[in-house]
Amino acid sequence: MVSRATSLKLLRSKTYQRWFSIETAATETVPTLAITKNNRRNAGLRKLSDLLNRADTETNFNDALNKLHNEGKPLRKIEIIDCINHLRGTNRLDLALQLSEWMESSKIMITNGDRAIRIDLLAKTKGTDSAEKYFDSLQESEKTSKTYGALLSCYCRHKKFDKGLKLFEKMKELNLTSTLNYNNVISLHLSNGQPEKVYVLVQEMEQRNIAADLYTYNQLMKSYASVKDIVSVEDVLEKMEKHQVKIDWFTYGNLAGIYINTGYLDKANGILQKMEKMEDLHDREAFHTLITLYQKTSNLSGIDRSWKLLKSVFPTPSKISYLIMLLALYKLGDLETLEKRFREWESGCKFYDIRISNVMIESYLNRNMIAEANLLYENVLKQGDEPNLRTFDAFTNFYIKSSQIDFSLKYLEMGASKVNPKKKSWFPGDETVKMFLAYFEDNNDPVRVEKFCEIMKKINRLDSTVYDSLLCTSSAASEVEL
Repeated sequence: MVSRATSLKLLRSKTYQRWFSIETAATETVPTLAITKNNRRNAGLRKLSDLLNRADTETNFNDALNKLHNEGKPLRKIEIIDCINHLRGTNRLDLALQLSEWMESSKIMITNGDRAIRIDLLAKTKGTDSAEKYFDSLQESEKTSKTYGALLSCYCRHKKFDKGLKLFEKMKELNLTSTLNYNNVISLHLSNGQPEKVYVLVQEMEQRNIAADLYTYNQLMKSYASVKDIVSVEDVLEKMEKHQVKIDWFTYGNLAGIYINTGYLDKANGILQKMEKMEDLHDREAFHTLITLYQKTSNLSGIDRSWKLLKSVFPTPSKISYLIMLLALYKLGDLETLEKRFREWESGCKFYDIRISNVMIESYLNRNMIAEANLLYENVLKQGDEPNLRTFDAFTNFYIKSSQIDFSLKYLEMGASKVNPKKKSWFPGDETVKMFLAYFEDNNDPVRVEKFCEIMKKINRLDSTVYDSLLCTSSAASEVEL
């Protein structure tokens, strides 16, 4: 199934993702089922929770389930479905699939909705071939809109273009299509770079009296925007109003993002102001979108208004809210307000968050305020927080930019110690690497060239491009084997 959140990537640039990533090693804890005293299904869920948290192999899991079910108090289907849904929500998909398979193999009566969930789980854990094989094994009476729709969703999600379209045509012949099915195929065409197919599909929906929903309209806007047809984008909004479709903040954000990407900043600001005035604006992500898009239009007053709106709904903003706000101020160079918001967060936080501190550290370093950056770095350590790769890259970049090679190598080495050599890492950043190469080109420093090469080799970043560049400037690089 295509989620609404995936259709609009307003906040998901590589830079944004980098800020939100945590490079420090962390141990993931396996979530257990939440049990509440008032839950009527408490007893069965508790049994399943204990069982799942002890399960170490599929065989043990199935044996334990059979024993539990045959103890005299059989598990109720509603308890099992609750558990499957919880496991799906916490990304424990293998266990969810095992529980789904066990339920189907037992005497519990299952529906086509249950089979659809199994198709989804099979595709996510074992691939679309497994999902397809299970679907093919179903009786004809079990091949309904739910099971067909689940398989179509799998094909679209995994970009199985030909199989997806072939199945969709068959569904149309059987009159098993729905808004969701069309939305999945629309998403498939957009992912394949075919926006013109979207127009045809939306027209087809109208002919078949299949109602378009908010997702359909947003994808239609996106398809017109991809060919820079802004007039048609605006026509979609008019069409929604004509059909009395309630326009949500997401649609306004989508349209504002389109205006920004095509250079219509005044129109973008106008739409964002409409979004601000919506009466039912209670979604934290809506305020995040406002702040981020106002930053893209360089509208500091809009950012300030959006922050006040957020605080009127959420008096104690979350860490993510502060991070998004600080990033917007950082990118617009408003150091005064940036420091004010950072101190506001700092005064209320129990623990430092290196992602938030990094925004302030980088802002200081960009202004050559090394004393302030170092003081904040020390405060981070005192509070028990750990610098991450972004922290070390910021200091490495600052010192190599100012030709303080020993300090830059020191922070490079500190960052390298945090890198998992078995995984591909972005550290150090490409800009930092280029600055090292430029420094060595201008300075005959074989000792430090060799040290730089050794550090880069440890983290698998000494590729042929870097190595060849260093060989051209210093023979010391030849002492280190690729």
